[in-house]
Amino acid sequence: MKAAVLHQYDTSLSNPDFVALEEVAEPEIQNQTDVVVRIGGAGVCRTDLHVIEGIWRQKVDVKLPYIMGHENAGWVEEVGKAVDGFKRGDPVICHPLISNCHALAARRGNDMHVEGSEFPGISTNGGYAELLRTGASSLIRLPRTLAPKDVAPHADAGLTAYHVAKKAAGHLLPGDRVVVIGVGGLGHIGIQVLAALCSADIIAVDRSEMALSLAKECGAHHTVTADEHQVEAVQVLTDGRGAEAVIDFVGEGNSIEMGLAMTRNSGAYYIVGYGGEIRISALDMICTERRIIGNLVGNYSELVELMELANRGKVNLATNYYKLQEANQALHDLHHGKIKGRAVLVP
Repeated sequence: MKAAVLHQYDTSLSNPDFVALEEVAEPEIQNQTDVVVRIGGAGVCRTDLHVIEGIWRQKVDVKLPYIMGHENAGWVEEVGKAVDGFKRGDPVICHPLISNCHALAARRGNDMHVEGSEFPGISTNGGYAELLRTGASSLIRLPRTLAPKDVAPHADAGLTAYHVAKKAAGHLLPGDRVVVIGVGGLGHIGIQVLAALCSADIIAVDRSEMALSLAKECGAHHTVTADEHQVEAVQVLTDGRGAEAVIDFVGEGNSIEMGLAMTRNSGAYYIVGYGGEIRISALDMICTERRIIGNLVGNYSELVELMELANRGKVNLATNYYKLQEANQALHDLHHGKIKGRAVLVP
């Protein structure tokens, strides 16, 4: 099969080609609960750029060369002997993890913390290819209204945005304010989820006019340009007190400092993007009673819920399609901020 293969890290993201299109061996069923999926779409995520930079070497023991791609949807191609309920040709989206759904952590809804899980595209071969090996417990059948290439980014970007927006919506009341920092691939989904799950006023912050325009399309009530006056602008919109919740999809540069400054006393700052560091004194946390909450990708049931919102037209992806052989172009376009919403590779 054809696959876009990563052979070496590039810490400066300066190489013209990050991956190489090659013929590789097709994935095989390894366990009785394995499934091989024919890829209909594989999302191109900023995490993939971080993988190329070598940042994930600190977290996973992956051996190069390997295939990236952790946002995957397609059609069932082959199933293991113990797989029941799925057959060849079924359209599916894949939760990012191959894990034991019977583990206690999974049953408690902590899918991302099940020991021994595999993470295609991060710790094992992923979906920048024609075929992907995953687990039956990762599959969610798609309704006929949703095509795999149109929803693939929901497997991580959408699920992560849903996970954090659902947390925030749980304590946001009508009349409250929530700030969304970064209206890129995750942020534009997060805005739609917030609009679907709560009645808080949504304030979108981004340095790009294209992103702020997208924020308005997605349901943001106010937009703020990320510049030296962004905190003051948010203060004006929140009666000088700051927002009850701030969701930071950037997590680098000055977004953390600005995000905390936009969070009101007893409010919650949710960190999703990464690359920076959170620095706050113990006295400041005590006096303000602000909560700082980390967020990873969501669990299986949350992906089911997100697919229901997508099926109802409540959450739509701004999507740019690339052929598999255009993987390098897609990655460079993402790196240089040329993509509105998400990029998807289609074999």
